[in-house]
Amino acid sequence: MSYSVEELLAVARAMRDRAYAPYSGFRVGAALMCADGAVYGGCNVENASFGLSICAERVAVFRAVAEGRRSFVALAVTGSGPDPVYPCGACRQVLHEFAPDLTVVVANGRGEYWECKLEDLLPRAFNREFCLRESI
Repeated sequence: MSYSVEELLAVARAMRDRAYAPYSGFRVGAALMCADGAVYGGCNVENASFGLSICAERVAVFRAVAEGRRSFVALAVTGSGPDPVYPCGACRQVLHEFAPDLTVVVANGRGEYWECKLEDLLPRAFNREFCLRESI
């Protein structure tokens, strides 16, 4: 990785500060590192129609994909509270589409962080092989 965990978390914290969370106050930032070293940040964006809100992790993935990136190696996610912020189920599935071996770094507002693999967060993930199988 061309970025250190601390540098990736710094991007995630900067993204967290840009979050739009007027309803929950739960601000989240993410930084996604591509295989080529490019980093894309994302923040959560809430909406009065809650179902239209989007998580920071998916914002980062969609930004990277829109710029032509498809290979990701690490993701850092942080909130401002005392507990680490883990990607939700929807974000885990979207991340798995591109990077089943992704390293995930989760942090709390105190700067403490933990590393894990996406496969630990989403065992037996739904994948493209399921879509290609014939019905029985």
